[in-house]
Amino acid sequence: MNNQHQSLLDALNACVAACEWCATACLQEPDVKMMVPCISLDRDCADICALTARLVARGSVHGQHLLRECAEVCKACGDECAKHSHMQHCQECADACRRCEEACRAAM
Repeated sequence: MNNQHQSLLDALNACVAACEWCATACLQEPDVKMMVPCISLDRDCADICALTARLVARGSVHGQHLLRECAEVCKACGDECAKHSHMQHCQECADACRRCEEACRAAM
């Protein structure tokens, strides 16, 4: 596997971890109802990043097809998490999502 794929896989896997952590932390917030959009996007983003990572790792031509969708979901999740910048887990998730979006776009 070349370095471009490795950096993409690193960004995808880091985004999965950040989104899972953020969703779990959001569930512990006092106003969970306010965090529902964030939790939902965290889960969607973690899932699409994990699937994209698996397909890219195995060299599937379908991995290329997912990169655009993955970048879009990462952008949406990063934008939502950025609204909650006073929460460390959301800020770290937004940063991971932005890095992943950039890596997906670079690999397209």
